[in-house]
Amino acid sequence: MENTDVFSGLHNFLSKPSAKDFIKSIKSFIVSILNTAPDPDKDCDAVQDFFSKMDSAFRAHTLRSGCSDDELENAGDGLEKYVMTKLFPRVFASNTEDVISDEKLFHKMSLLQQFISPENLDVQPNFQNQTSWLLAQKELQKINMYKGPRDKLMCILRCCRVINNLLLNASIASNENAPGADQFLPVLIYVTIKANPPQFHSNLLYIQRYRRQSKLVGDAAYLFTNILSAESFISSIDAKSLSMDEADFENEMESAQARLSGLRSQSCQTDHDAAFTAHCPKRENTLIHAKSSDSLSATTNETLSTNSDTPMQRASDLENKGATMLSDDGSEATKIFQEYPYMFASVADLRIGDVESLLHNYKQLVIKYVCLSKGLGDAASLAPSLSPFQASNKDSENYTTLFSDKSVDDLIRALQQGERDNVHKLSDVKQESDSSSRNVIGFGS
Repeated sequence: MENTDVFSGLHNFLSKPSAKDFIKSIKSFIVSILNTAPDPDKDCDAVQDFFSKMDSAFRAHTLRSGCSDDELENAGDGLEKYVMTKLFPRVFASNTEDVISDEKLFHKMSLLQQFISPENLDVQPNFQNQTSWLLAQKELQKINMYKGPRDKLMCILRCCRVINNLLLNASIASNENAPGADQFLPVLIYVTIKANPPQFHSNLLYIQRYRRQSKLVGDAAYLFTNILSAESFISSIDAKSLSMDEADFENEMESAQARLSGLRSQSCQTDHDAAFTAHCPKRENTLIHAKSSDSLSATTNETLSTNSDTPMQRASDLENKGATMLSDDGSEATKIFQEYPYMFASVADLRIGDVESLLHNYKQLVIKYVCLSKGLGDAASLAPSLSPFQASNKDSENYTTLFSDKSVDDLIRALQQGERDNVHKLSDVKQESDSSSRNVIGFGS
């Protein structure tokens, strides 16, 4: 029944008109729990009592006719999953003591997993298989993906079965007796430490409290008892438990704590920077712009340096002066950038009237770029050169004339012509190549 959709089993059972009373009872119970203060013991008793009564009601109802035992079990599992999914935020880790136990256990396993070895737990070499252990860890780490007690329990059972199969195959290969609890539990402890699923203590309590008691029997009960034993062992683990010297154990724990603290500080700094950037995008743009300005300044200083005793102005200084002051500055860099008044402008400097000029600049840039990248020659034949400073003094009529449909059509025709020329050139090259090949191998004239 592991792969059975238990929700569909419940739906099939309750979809008939005569099941209205069941639906009403389920909703009423959920509301009653949600409206009371959290109390793990009382909540556990109430939920288990409700499941028991509903199971008896299912079996006694006329709907039972025509339903097999498996279908009734599926309906019961579906009811458990539905109810506990609704109650999960209310009952999971609702006790402060449980939350503290979760944090302590998680922290301890975070330290232990950095230095513990299979030998520390007396795992025999022939039972060691890191690949299978990794698979078991992955199964255990899935436990927080689910809200239903049964689904969480299945993660534990699958983990245990991977370990059990490993031990069984290893014993067969080495002609040894079938492994027992003495071989199984140490491996389970090691896998649990390496997996270190968050809120592990609360997950185990959740299963223990809210999995239907009638289903927590047999192999499921045995394996679940083993995982409880593993948790208890890990919680109280010390040097003696790992067959280590007390001083060595303390040193390992301190070193692990130091490494963990270092990783956390790096992570916190990264998270802080990311959060700061997310909340302050202008700050990120400013930093990038500042770096770009500094880079541009360095390049400008190298390229445009003169013998003058007056030092070259930095791009960031030019930006602070603004486009207006550039026109009065007599430096070489200023003369070059005079044509581009928006080069050092910020968003706050722009006005509605600048839109046309910026659009002109953009179109001119695109045409020049396309011409250069496609090897079409000077862009002036397609778009008359007009500096942004000159453009700023023109009215909208001049922009319309400058970038008319005709100039765009000319550009497109030039691009198409350029492609045809390239095709002809390639064809000529191929013909010359073929001719050269014939001459080399003796077939030429």
